[in-house]
Amino acid sequence: MSNVPTRNYRLGVLHGDGIGPEIVPSSVEIIDAAFAAGGLAPVDWVELPLGASAIAEHSAHTPDSTLKALEDLDGWLLGPHDSAAYPEPYRSELNPSGTIRKHFGLYANIRPAKSFPGGNAVVEGTDLVIARENTEGFYADRNTFRGTGEMMPTPDVAIMHGIITRAATEKIAHSAFKLAQRRSNKVTIVHKANVLKMTTGLFRDVCREVAEQYPDVTVDDFHIDAMTVHLVRRADKFDVIVTENMFGDILSDLAGEIAGSLGIAPSLNSSDTHAMAQAAHGSAPDIAGQNISNPIAMILSCAMLLDWLGAKNDDEAVRAAGANIEAAVAAAVAGGVATKDLGGSASTTDFTAAVVAQLASAN
Repeated sequence: MSNVPTRNYRLGVLHGDGIGPEIVPSSVEIIDAAFAAGGLAPVDWVELPLGASAIAEHSAHTPDSTLKALEDLDGWLLGPHDSAAYPEPYRSELNPSGTIRKHFGLYANIRPAKSFPGGNAVVEGTDLVIARENTEGFYADRNTFRGTGEMMPTPDVAIMHGIITRAATEKIAHSAFKLAQRRSNKVTIVHKANVLKMTTGLFRDVCREVAEQYPDVTVDDFHIDAMTVHLVRRADKFDVIVTENMFGDILSDLAGEIAGSLGIAPSLNSSDTHAMAQAAHGSAPDIAGQNISNPIAMILSCAMLLDWLGAKNDDEAVRAAGANIEAAVAAAVAGGVATKDLGGSASTTDFTAAVVAQLASAN
């Protein structure tokens, strides 16, 4: 194969909590299989502490040593965390994923929602991507340099900051329009400018200004409440959706279910220099340890990470490995291998083995 990298990629592994120690190893196994099938040098995996186990051993859910180690890696895989179950004071702190996003300035949260044939979709043919601004907006814990952006002046009054800036909006808008140019050349801006005129109005207007630099891309916009209705009715008609932080979180969960299940909803958190694969769903502690969780979201998040690495390093072989993983997942589902949330009976390890087999047979 041409353009085979001459060095190993070094990727971090953060298992997290709940089903994380099941779905993250599944993804590691599948990346290894994709690299082997493509004739690529093996990945150098670096396991790092995070989550409940890190609290027990390091008295921190995200140790400083973990953050320092991540700086020197090409990217990393983050399993879901169950921060609501952490003991105080850790439960009240910025959670592990938020800590990492903030530390590395991962301003773009890219969340695809794509249905699979035979995958239990509400709207067949759904194939969209939500570009979610990841550093400010109406999630108070992300929009201040220090502190969480929330306060309680009295026990009966709670206040949060909602911040929208031109600089952050421009960055996510450019990400959305560049993504649309690789897809179907259409961007939908989601806001609430009829009520939040200055904040989401600024977001809408700056996205419109950025759109002028991409004349080949068609642009429209909807209020957030109307957009939920449009997704339920016609999710298959949208391409790239760009929006602020909280709206993006809500819409991506909805889109994931419409496409078939939150278990198939991947995401990539990235800046211009760092990227983190992280499934859009939570840690599902109720099914942890039972080998029944759907690993698709984590696997596809890893495929997105490989695509990002390939683009960053001008490495088409690594981008191809990511595309091959996505194709192998789709082939496994189409072949009738699916976990319970998609209407099947396969275990986590069963599905992983099916994807590995697809990668081997496609070589």
